[in-house]
Amino acid sequence: MRRRPFSRRHAFRENIVSEPNVGAWQCLAGIRVVELGSSVAAPYAAWILGSMGAEVVKIERPGPGDDARQWGKMFPDGIGSYFHALNREKQSITVDMSSAEERDWLRNYCITEADVVIQNMRPGTVKKHGLDAETLRAGNPNLIYCNLGAFGNEGPLKDKPGYDPLMQAYGGLMTITGEEGRPPIRVGTSIIDMGTGMWCAIGILGALKRRDDTGTGCTVDASLYETAVGWMNNAVASAAVDPKNPAREGSGARGMAPYQAYECSDGYLIIAAPNDRLFERLSKVLGHPEWPEDPRFDTNQNRYANLAELNALIEPVVLTRTRADWQQALDDAGIPSAPVQQTLEMMADPQTEALGILQTAMGGGPRLVGLPLSFDGTRPPIRKSAPTVGQHNDAIKGKNQ
Repeated sequence: MRRRPFSRRHAFRENIVSEPNVGAWQCLAGIRVVELGSSVAAPYAAWILGSMGAEVVKIERPGPGDDARQWGKMFPDGIGSYFHALNREKQSITVDMSSAEERDWLRNYCITEADVVIQNMRPGTVKKHGLDAETLRAGNPNLIYCNLGAFGNEGPLKDKPGYDPLMQAYGGLMTITGEEGRPPIRVGTSIIDMGTGMWCAIGILGALKRRDDTGTGCTVDASLYETAVGWMNNAVASAAVDPKNPAREGSGARGMAPYQAYECSDGYLIIAAPNDRLFERLSKVLGHPEWPEDPRFDTNQNRYANLAELNALIEPVVLTRTRADWQQALDDAGIPSAPVQQTLEMMADPQTEALGILQTAMGGGPRLVGLPLSFDGTRPPIRKSAPTVGQHNDAIKGKNQ
């Protein structure tokens, strides 16, 4: 039998979600999230939840606030692009962790007002301040508490801090990124931080469902290192059957050919023809229908084994025409392809425009990337721009003193 924990927070949520004007994208309306986070990972997780309707209260240190406020290109308001990208749909309050009174207030607020707490503070910090899962859930068993650490909560490195590039290195991702013989390459976006934020959001959603079913909260644990290892799933599977370190493939992919970027007269084009049917069509488009009969190229495994010889044939042909010319020819033959676009090209692309994924806040401002999800055909809008430090102190701390 389904049991719901009784609390004024849950009664408030049930009233909100029953309102007829609440859209499907506001599926977390009535859920309050307290973010004890900074930098990228925890703020990204909280932004996902906020975009789906949750009320997010971001806790910052007085004065400078989150370090990410100074990261990236600076907006006219003096806030960095990183912070604007990661901290929309939030309210900001400041808490001086050196003050026992302030810590007590925050502890009580989390216990009495929050549905979810997510934290990515340095190891040991939340325990020191009495803001850890054990303490807060003892005061509110319905609370969902999410730890987002560097190396995880077990093992010899559990107390070490960490950042995205460290995990890309330590987790092996840099060894499968880039080209052989070249220095290690970091994936261009904060894939470990943002990936961990996504895992946290997924775990929190699962814990919310479990709370609806059982009436109890949950502690969710995620870490940057576990996310890095998770991105290595194909590499680990390959090593399981062939105990060698996987090679770096540049724009290509292990075990598939042709499946990579080829240089055209005006830039690069990814061509994906990794099965026999597509390769036969590609060979005809490139003017060499005899290639599939060559024993070096008659199967995917043989093509991959002889990739250097195959590319030596493909590259000079592709170089003779523009990306658009080849795209049209490949589209006509049913062969997947895509140009390698710069950021501004992607932003101006008709497909990007049609999806409406680049959004402007209701009050105006520059376009930013919205949530990559739609609900009943509606993408969550940007309702709130990133807040200033402590912008909501009076509204939240004043009301809950």
